[in-house]
Amino acid sequence: MVVVVALTVGLSLASRTITNLRSSSEEAQSQKALAAAEAGVERAIQSNTPVTIYSPHDIGNNSSYVTTSTPAQNSTFKLNGGNLIQKDEGADIWFVPHDPSTDNPVYTSPATFQGRLNLYWGSPSDDCYSSTNKPAAIQVIIVTGNGAAAKSYRYAYDSCSRANNFTTANGISTYPLNGVTYGNRTPNNDLASGLSNIVMVRVVPIYKDTVVGVQACSQSGSSCTSLPLQGYNIDSTGKSGDANRRITVFKGWPQTYLPYLSYGLFVAGN
Repeated sequence: MVVVVALTVGLSLASRTITNLRSSSEEAQSQKALAAAEAGVERAIQSNTPVTIYSPHDIGNNSSYVTTSTPAQNSTFKLNGGNLIQKDEGADIWFVPHDPSTDNPVYTSPATFQGRLNLYWGSPSDDCYSSTNKPAAIQVIIVTGNGAAAKSYRYAYDSCSRANNFTTANGISTYPLNGVTYGNRTPNNDLASGLSNIVMVRVVPIYKDTVVGVQACSQSGSSCTSLPLQGYNIDSTGKSGDANRRITVFKGWPQTYLPYLSYGLFVAGN
């Protein structure tokens, strides 16, 4: 009986020890894989080439990464790489290219705007009558100019009746765009109508964070403007032993710091 009890206790302790060692080893491999993935992201961030694909890169310590950096551009894309845009902060849509060596915008080379710009945001599950799941509204600030004089134009859209005097948006419905289904949309041909020499567009969510899709075309998909490079979608997978960790981030151009863009008062001159 004593021998049986001793063996049972010993085997239990041995099994627990082995399990703990395995868990510790898996956790260490997972951390190494995450560090490798982060190393791939850092390398991609330092590169300003439109498309960069790295083969498995061994960084030592039994870990490696594979990182792909692809451009975000053209007429239809996910703003901020499809990540949530913080309320009252916003993200920029650039109509002018950037100098990749300095990250500075080239204001004198705006894209030729075809007169159509539509924004999509939120989710079809948004509900104006919900106390917790109302959709975001958005403010849109458009800056135009030819490298010298600049003007700003402001638009605001809301799918719900919140006594804010915003323009009524199209929602809440189902709007598929570029692999994402949104719940709200700007009215057809309303945004930026009649403008030219657009430099940038800042989209600012109001009331809550939200995702935003951009379509520089008519809602039927015609009259498209091919926009310049907006940034890079970076996908990095780190590997260590049997562990794999994946990180996806969006590297956009530095946001223009213009406090008056959101809070100032513009008065048109003669």
